[in-house]
Amino acid sequence: MEINVIRAEETWQRAGAYYVRIQGMARQHGITLRREFDDHDGAASRYIVLTDADFPVATCRFYPLDENSVMIGRVVVLPEYRGKGLGKRMLEEAESWIRELGFAKAVVESRDVARGFYEKIGFSVTDCTVIHGDTFDCISMEKALT
Repeated sequence: MEINVIRAEETWQRAGAYYVRIQGMARQHGITLRREFDDHDGAASRYIVLTDADFPVATCRFYPLDENSVMIGRVVVLPEYRGKGLGKRMLEEAESWIRELGFAKAVVESRDVARGFYEKIGFSVTDCTVIHGDTFDCISMEKALT
């Protein structure tokens, strides 16, 4: 594997993020494009894309919640690349960029199956209330980035 990190700021780079989301989540879980792409896929969102020999294989996005915190979401690694540490690497890259932008806290809404992953990289459950979404049930987690 020849993994590279892109801070996707240009259209062609964001297309890589969208490709991973379509292949790694929408197709796999029967999510329509209208539900996968929401109002947060706009100018305020930033995207990290990991590529393997220039082919997009993992992505996440983040956007401001307030002046101090951001929401990280749409964390997806293509199925054939899972279990290789790419999710952790991608979130470390996102956290670095988030710190550079002056934010001190990251929030995620984690699916139950991913809770352990987020806990291993420093996120803590903030509220055990289940968030019922269109496709998944999630819990809120956060991490201080200072």
